[in-house]
Amino acid sequence: MASTDGPESGMEPGEERNKAEMVTNRPTPDTARELKDSAADPFHHGQSRIGHGSVLIAAITSCTNTSNPSVMLAAGLLAKKAVERGLKVDPAVKTSLAPGSRVVSDYLQKTGLQTYLDQLGFNLVGYGCTTCIGNSGPLHPKIEKAIHDYDLVAASVLSGNRNFEARVHQNIKANFLMSPPLVVAFALAGRVDLDLSREPIGKDKDGKETFLRDLWPSLTEIRDAMQSALKPEIFRKLYRDFADQNPKWNEIPSSTGDIYQWDEKSDYIHEPPFFENFSMSAGKIDNVTGARALGIFGDSVTTDHISPAGAIKATSPAGEYLMSRGIEPQDFNSYGSRRGNDLVMTRGTFANVRIKNLMMPGTEGGVTKYFGVRAGQADRKPETGEQMSIFDAAMKYAETKSPLIILAGHEYGTGSSRDWAAKGTRLLGIKAVVAASFERIHRSNLVGMGVLPLQFADGTTAQSLGLDGSETFSITGLSDAIQPGQQVTLEIQGKDRQSRSVPVKLRIDTPIEVDYYKHGGILPFVLRQLLARK
Repeated sequence: MASTDGPESGMEPGEERNKAEMVTNRPTPDTARELKDSAADPFHHGQSRIGHGSVLIAAITSCTNTSNPSVMLAAGLLAKKAVERGLKVDPAVKTSLAPGSRVVSDYLQKTGLQTYLDQLGFNLVGYGCTTCIGNSGPLHPKIEKAIHDYDLVAASVLSGNRNFEARVHQNIKANFLMSPPLVVAFALAGRVDLDLSREPIGKDKDGKETFLRDLWPSLTEIRDAMQSALKPEIFRKLYRDFADQNPKWNEIPSSTGDIYQWDEKSDYIHEPPFFENFSMSAGKIDNVTGARALGIFGDSVTTDHISPAGAIKATSPAGEYLMSRGIEPQDFNSYGSRRGNDLVMTRGTFANVRIKNLMMPGTEGGVTKYFGVRAGQADRKPETGEQMSIFDAAMKYAETKSPLIILAGHEYGTGSSRDWAAKGTRLLGIKAVVAASFERIHRSNLVGMGVLPLQFADGTTAQSLGLDGSETFSITGLSDAIQPGQQVTLEIQGKDRQSRSVPVKLRIDTPIEVDYYKHGGILPFVLRQLLARK
């Protein structure tokens, strides 16, 4: 990165760390070239060099880790030793501390350790979900440009729970979960491609190499800190009368009464269409005919791929929608914060920047090919395909009332049990997901939203069948008499009009799930049950 404090500097072609393999699902990019940009904004603390393996986000975050006093005090003690030795964190590393409780701040202040964390950049940013759910905020714009221009595999280190693709930050491709003291250690090292048991973290103020073992606190040091700072009365004080201790929260205006008043001006909470055209009669289970593939995916597609939780790109369907509502990109917030708005979340479904739709080989992001016929253009050849976002394609298929399906590999829906991964699937008009295998909770959520999960026989996949998404699909053998786990048939018609039949297993696994599916999902099922009791 360029700086007014010194000559232009960058990554040298021969650096071994630029050749490190940081992730397993993509090839390591070529060795980065030297970065040169005379117009780059300066780092106020000096110049910085980044490359493959550089730590660009270091976050002590998540209630599960920060509720453990021993590891939080260990992080503070490690920071204290580092500061006393004169070690510093590179200015390119975005550091933050987001405890899950104010008790953490209390004992870090009482022990004097927060001062040392502050000196290394681990300042308090708030209490609750931050980096773990994608609320990382932007990096320095020149850093983001360098990552994009040179396809850098940079890293984040965090004490959170989740490191799915593009969750922590859309431009950070390698994300590592670790304890709070290790987060501080790797922030000081500035890179992840080193062995901290043998290699030094850095050099102290006297130029002497400093190793992790020199900074790591002993059990006695941690125990002494805990005994001096942890008092039961603090927990009672900070957890008692919680509402009265948050006047700002209490000042937020809200409606009262038994029925929620929807506000059409709100872009955070919007009435979803799950009960549109509701009646007391359950639907009928029928075959699905003439369906189109909205996406074909490989193995281990997570719920974060299906429904991202992090930042909203301005060029995405959700970003374009928010801008149409007069909201500037800096005010987008995240998908997680707008989960109460179906108009945002549906547009965000399959919008993860790292998702790979095999209908679009060599590309990443929520794009697909539309093979339908536009209204009023019956002479258009549907087999040619037209590239567009998955959301836009779904809306065009909706114009002609074309049902949609998803084809996927093993472990479809793995990861967080995110409800919007199933809700968004339903609202895109997807009638069925055919996969080699499902993650347990997501399969259940699909049924709960009235989406049919079907499983290929062992050894069969969309790839083994040679599918490219131009085909039309029908699912036969469906009726009100279906049984859990029965076999049904996936009928496939190719561009050559040749048809073939593929047996698939109905992954409605229990009798109650048959009822859910018949009612169009668990929401209308429960509402009908409640109304019937009155």
